[in-house]
Amino acid sequence: MITINRPEYLDFLIRSKNKQIIKVVSGLRRSGKSTLFDIYRNWLLGNGVLPQQIISINFEELDNEHLTDYKLLYNHIKQFLQLDKMNYIFLDEIQHVDQFEKTVDSLFIKKNVDLYITGSNAYFMSGDLATLLTGRYIELRMLPLSFAEYCEGLSLYIPNNNMNKMEKYAKYIEESSMPYALQLHGQQREIHEYLEGIYNSILMNDILKRLKVSDVMMLESVTKFVFDNIGSLLSSNKIANTMTTFGRKIDQKTVEKYLKGLMDSLMIYQVNRYDIKGKQHLASLEKYYVADVGFRHFLLGKSKANQGHILENIVYLELLRRGNEVYVGHLPNNEVDFVAQNINGITYYQVAATVLDENTMRRELASLERVSDHHPKILLSLDEIGAGTIHNGIRQLNVLDWLLNR
Repeated sequence: MITINRPEYLDFLIRSKNKQIIKVVSGLRRSGKSTLFDIYRNWLLGNGVLPQQIISINFEELDNEHLTDYKLLYNHIKQFLQLDKMNYIFLDEIQHVDQFEKTVDSLFIKKNVDLYITGSNAYFMSGDLATLLTGRYIELRMLPLSFAEYCEGLSLYIPNNNMNKMEKYAKYIEESSMPYALQLHGQQREIHEYLEGIYNSILMNDILKRLKVSDVMMLESVTKFVFDNIGSLLSSNKIANTMTTFGRKIDQKTVEKYLKGLMDSLMIYQVNRYDIKGKQHLASLEKYYVADVGFRHFLLGKSKANQGHILENIVYLELLRRGNEVYVGHLPNNEVDFVAQNINGITYYQVAATVLDENTMRRELASLERVSDHHPKILLSLDEIGAGTIHNGIRQLNVLDWLLNR
């Protein structure tokens, strides 16, 4: 099986090795959590860890169905523990274990146990996890493949392909950034069926069951509305009013419930606004972006694509991957697409599909020029022409080069 390296995620696990804290890897279904564990286990074996020191259980495998009782699971693991060595325990999709936290706690207190768990449903992803394991875990939230990882995967699955970076980008946004979709490269029907399976599983298992939703069609309508309006300022009240206008009557509280379910499942991300001038977070109006634009293509079709907002979506996810807290920048009568903050400070980003038109360039630069502080300001577009230019302190970059050069 071909494996795509995911160095940032692997580095997180390596840095956390042997620390007495539970390592939680969460993420959208099928985003690569189990494969990351495979990569890390191979790293352990190549760095002095013996096979008998590793205990690995995936609860989505039928062979492990009998271990979904927490007492049976604990007793099963205990019989394999090496008393004189560190034991590396991997519990994959542990939400299938009833009262899993009891097993986790019992293993956590052992000095010779290094514990790693994954989960992907809404129960595991929501605030319940913090309640169950308060102060005892660190969390790595995985995303589907970045554009750089996708390009690496293309070179592995399709050696000697002659696609340029724009052609690769077109495939990336149309065929999905989900890891398995790479194996289905060019097989549109199979990709559609694959994404449909994940989408239905998330709606049925991660949202409907947990939130006790009875109106499936309404949940799908809200989902499609959000997907169709990525990069636009929204509120639960605005969504409810718009849908009611089009004959799909729904109240604000129900919309909020559905949005929470979609966010808990990591299907969508909410981005709040930040008042750049007043240096404060704003409580009203947010933007939403999807974990994989391939799902948007699957639900809405190619004809519904807004290339500027799709590019925004890609940039937002990449900023998350690079360790940023991300906000929408608010200015009086203006907006900065992203305010990205990390340990190194703040950077402002404006994103556009193209700025070759003079009026578009002027408009995009104007937003950044109105920011009066001296933090870095970057304009990202798909244009090759103008890349590398500096406009009054604002750096213009080709976005695909930016995505590829970490």
